[in-house]
Amino acid sequence: MTSQLEPAHASRGTARRGAWRTWHRPLLICAALMAGLVVLCGIGTAVDDRTLLGESVWVKPMKFGFAFALYTGTLAWLLTELKRGRRLAWWVGTVFALAVTAEVGAITLQAARGTFSHFNADRSDPTTLALVPVLTFGVLVITVAQLVVAVAVLIQRTGGPDLNRAIRAGLGLATAGMLIPVNWMVTGTHPRTVTDANGADVPMYQGHGIGDPDGHGMPLTNWSVTGGDFRAPHFFALHGIQVLLLLTVALTALSARHAWLRDERARARLVGSAALGYCGLVAVVTWQAARGQSLIHPDTATLAASGAVLLLTAAATVRLVVASRRATAP
Repeated sequence: MTSQLEPAHASRGTARRGAWRTWHRPLLICAALMAGLVVLCGIGTAVDDRTLLGESVWVKPMKFGFAFALYTGTLAWLLTELKRGRRLAWWVGTVFALAVTAEVGAITLQAARGTFSHFNADRSDPTTLALVPVLTFGVLVITVAQLVVAVAVLIQRTGGPDLNRAIRAGLGLATAGMLIPVNWMVTGTHPRTVTDANGADVPMYQGHGIGDPDGHGMPLTNWSVTGGDFRAPHFFALHGIQVLLLLTVALTALSARHAWLRDERARARLVGSAALGYCGLVAVVTWQAARGQSLIHPDTATLAASGAVLLLTAAATVRLVVASRRATAP
């Protein structure tokens, strides 16, 4: 993926288009910090035996670090592709990077203290009390910044038809992924008391799931195995843009061997088909969580909906492939 713009500064006129040095610097720094946090938290899980809700206290900041390392790195590249509103996008990207750093920093601090970050209602702890505004408004700032970036991308072309479609669909998915947990945090209330890693009883409110607000147990992700968990659709939607960008790169690479893929419109249609299928997947997973159902324990209705999405996506893809091959046949 190469940049469609000349380097931002004249002094970099000899720089290659798309060189990472021209990417949004604050977002790149944020991505590097998040990647470093993943390494540190990995060490923490190995040497620190404290746990919260059955998992190492360092798992949550590690997951946030991994997710935002990928996403802020993607945004750092994407903002260099904009042809209009670049100054606004630069500032919005900077706000996004600062908000992410503050949010994940607060999560990491609470993890180091052996207590909860989100949903913590302990007003007797000065540190927790001071971090509540960061954790509460940080999510809102990140979401608003994401919306602004999405609108900026929607009103302009940022590359060829295939790349443009992948970026637009991916940002739409990411925006939806950020709104899903925010909506549940606003509407859901689950007052309860939970024991932290220090053995203290901590009052909690709201949660990330239905049926079991603190559910866990799923391998790797630790999502709930006993109830609906909105972290699942949040994860899938947030990282849809990386999936679609990788698909775009793969189709471009395959075009060297397959003549019918050299048509940008054909690749764009395939990306569009994949994006619709991915949106269907996110919709099904969100619906599943809203019904209080664990991702790994789907009922008949969930399986039927998933099968319908898979079949429709496969049928649309096959139809597009056949039509494109016929169009380029001798």
